[in-house]
Amino acid sequence: ASIGKQLMDLHVGYEDADPYPLKVELKKSADPEDRETWRVQKMKWGRVRNSETKKLVDDRTTIIYNSKVTITGIPPETNDYLLGSRSALAWIIHQYQVTKDKKSGIVNDPNAWADEHGNPQYIIDLIKKVTTVSIETMRLMASMDD
Repeated sequence: ASIGKQLMDLHVGYEDADPYPLKVELKKSADPEDRETWRVQKMKWGRVRNSETKKLVDDRTTIIYNSKVTITGIPPETNDYLLGSRSALAWIIHQYQVTKDKKSGIVNDPNAWADEHGNPQYIIDLIKKVTTVSIETMRLMASMDD
């Protein structure tokens, strides 16, 4: 019951979670004060070459946020916490992209929330907090086996 309450508090209050200390790398030409630096279009995982197959595969420790920003240092265990068939970070990468409905022409822009709340780095902060929630969830779940 205690672990269940901790999990509930962690998930209900995910926006209050401590941000995980991920490394946010900016290209030298990027201005951290420029709102455009923090706009997302479509995130993706970094890529690495598999040493055995020599093929490029997703590097789930790195998110290419946009052409100016890369997020690194994502602990591999973050990807063990799944929301259905994908990790919480994979869900964010999939959902937090600019899309346009073909029929209605309505644009879904996740940057709008950041703009409305005056926090250009909202999505970066969310990634850091969801990383913490994912790691803590897995830690709590593992503690039930003890």
